[in-house]
Order: sequence, then C-alpha cells, then structure tokens
Amino acid sequence: MNDTNIHPSAEVEHGVKLGTGVKVGPYSVVKAGAEIRDGVIIHGQAYIAASVTLGEGCEVFPQAVLGMAPQDVKYTGEETRLVIGARNIIREHVTMNPGTAVGNGITVVGDDGFFMIGSHVGHDCVVGNHVTLANSVALGGYVQVGDYASFGGLAGVHQFVRIGHHAFVGAMACVTNDVIPYGMIQGNPARLNGLNVVGMQRAAMSRASIQQARAAYKAIFSHKEGVFEDRLKHAQSLYKQDKPAMDIINFIQTRSLRPLCLPDDC
Repeated sequence: MNDTNIHPSAEVEHGVKLGTGVKVGPYSVVKAGAEIRDGVIIHGQAYIAASVTLGEGCEVFPQAVLGMAPQDVKYTGEETRLVIGARNIIREHVTMNPGTAVGNGITVVGDDGFFMIGSHVGHDCVVGNHVTLANSVALGGYVQVGDYASFGGLAGVHQFVRIGHHAFVGAMACVTNDVIPYGMIQGNPARLNGLNVVGMQRAAMSRASIQQARAAYKAIFSHKEGVFEDRLKHAQSLYKQDKPAMDIINFIQTRSLRPLCLPDDC
C-alpha cells in the first residue's frame, strides 16, 4: 500500500520519482528530476531542486533548500547532482548544493546525518555517515568529511579541507587545514588540541586502542626531537598493528591540497 501524502498546496512536478510513504507538507516545492525515496518526510515550505536524490527515511524541515545552483562563479547551468543518503535529519534553513562540472559533478551526503538549523554543505563535498553539523556550520566546496565527525555551532571549513572520521570541530572554529581522524580542534585559526577521546569511547573503541592512538599522537605531535617526517615514520613502525593509530598516520601520509592542522607547540 502506497500511503504517500502530498498536501494540496505543495507543488510536486510531473517527473519527480516518488517512493512509497512520502509526505510533502504545505507550500513545499519538489522539481521534476528529483528522486524522493521511500518514507521521506518533507515539511512545509521546503524546496527540493531537480538535481536532488533524497534517501529513504530522510526528514526535511521548513525553509530547507536542497540542490539549488552551486555558489561557484564558474557554474554555467550544467546538470550536476546532490545525492543525500538515508535517514538524514535536515533542519530549518539548511542549504546543500550539487556538484560542479569542473569539480566532481556531484555532492554526496551519507546516511544518518544530523544537519542543524542554517548549516550548509557546499558544492562537490563528500560527507560521510553519522555526521553532525550544529547550527550555522558552513562547509566550503570540495570539503571531505569522514564518518562520525561532529561540528560545533558556527564553525567554518575552507575549500578542499579534509576532516577525518570521528574528528570533533569546536564551536566557531575557522578550519583552513586538514584535521586528522579522531582529532579535536578549536580556535580561529583552528589548532589541533588532542584526540576526541569521548567520541572514541562512544564508538566502543577498546581502552587499549585509545591508549595506542594517544601514544601515537604524542610520538608524532608532542615530541620536539627530529623533523616531523621522521617522527611520523617512527610512529608507523611502533604502532603498525593498531588500526586507530594507523588511521591517523595514513591520513597524514595521503596527498592533500591543504596543509595539516597542528598543535600550537608543534
């Protein structure tokens, strides 16, 4: 049984792919070309552009605008996509832009995210699963965000920055450099301030793994002896059997367009 419910004042154009059990509230607009999968709830006065795929069980609150033209002066109207995964909560005034032809052509948001009021996902971003953006967080274009990363209110992230999985970005942080997995950063400009131990514990990581990750962090960032690359290689030799420690090391070793966010005394 298809219990889809479209309010009479909503504008759902012919050509929208609608799943079962979809609810669209008053005065919302869903443009032809959009794909709205099973169980999606779109509250009143939201706008879903033609470029959008909205995954199963998502809930979109009033005044959210999904899939409008990227905020990029090089964009000339080419067809690109915004693909949003399942069970995301997208609160009031959230904006998410599709990709650009000069970029990836697609913006991807994973599953089970929580996007609070006024947050923004820029063009060509890749956002993982279980990501939380608090109020008015802004991700610039091409930002990559790992699973379970969390952002405090009003934080801003520069284009091309990578945010590692389980990282925590403090409120009002200005993030211009890459953030390691499990890293905790704050400030303007943002600086690395240890590991997100609370997040690691919530992820049910063992005490031994957390201790190994902290030891690797100390070996890489806290010791003053030698050059950074030598300390990194030494940590790799010491902790090569520990996954969280190697997550940090592999992230650092991966080529990037942005430098690494470091502690003040590194």
